[in-house]
This record gives sequence, structure tokens and C-alpha cells, in this order.
Amino acid sequence: MCLVPDHEIESRMKDGSLVITDFNLEGLTPNGYDLRVAEARLEGGESVTSGTFIIPPGKLFFISTVERVELPDDLAAQLWTRTSWLRKGLLMGLGKIDAGFHGTLTFSGFNASSVPVELPIGSRMVQMVLEHMRSPVERTYAKRSGNYQGQKGITLKPADQK
Repeated sequence: MCLVPDHEIESRMKDGSLVITDFNLEGLTPNGYDLRVAEARLEGGESVTSGTFIIPPGKLFFISTVERVELPDDLAAQLWTRTSWLRKGLLMGLGKIDAGFHGTLTFSGFNASSVPVELPIGSRMVQMVLEHMRSPVERTYAKRSGNYQGQKGITLKPADQK
């Protein structure tokens, strides 16, 4: 797999082979795109969609992205916590976005520091690093499981388990 550079991300968005809704040019990095926080929630708490979300020490939290991502059958993506948040003690549960996935993204996180961390809604939090597949996949995410296909907002269970 090869990483997709900034100019190719822009080119693929122009030709429609990659969709990132609510795209913000400030989020474009040399080798990816920074996803922003639309909604945040402490475990068992209420969602916050504006202002500043306070994450107490030792607490689990969930994030949903502003951006809706639509990956084609020849791209996957790695997800990385932006180092500015790691330096504040936030550890994120991240992974891959499968080829063919469409939807907003939900992440879990944990404040491992000894102090509360302020997270402004709209902040860039996670970098999405796009990868070229050696060839298009035979069966996209939607055809394999699709458990979270089309999700919007913080989604903790697949649609069939709500």
C-alpha cells in the first residue's frame, strides 16, 4: 500500500472518487486529512455539540466527526491521534477505515492525564491517512459486514443491535 499525498486527495475529491463532506482546507496535511470533532460524550453522559467539552482525568469518552467520509473500493485509511492531543494525555481507540465505508466516524478515547482536558467542539483531533490498495477490493465494507455503514453521530452499536 502507498500513502495518498495532499494533491491527490484534492484531485480525487474534484473528480468525485473520494468524498469528504464539510472538507476544510486547513485540515489537509501532506499525507492525510485531519478530522474534526462534531459531538463528544462521556461514558454514560449527555452529548455536547457546541462550546468546549471537558474530559475529566481517568474518564472514557466518545467522539463523532464533523466530516462524513466516503471511501471508494481502492482506498482504505489509517487513523492517528494528532500529537497535540497525545501530549495532553488523551489516548484514542483508533484503527482503519475499510474500502467502501460511508459515514461519519466514532472514536473512543481516555484521559490518561491527572488533569481535566478541554476539547473545543470543531477541533481537529484525528488524522486520516489514506492508503492506495494494490487493487480494488472484491467486496467493499458494505458488502462484507457494513455494520456501521451510513452512521451519523456517536454510534456505539451496529444498527441491527440498537
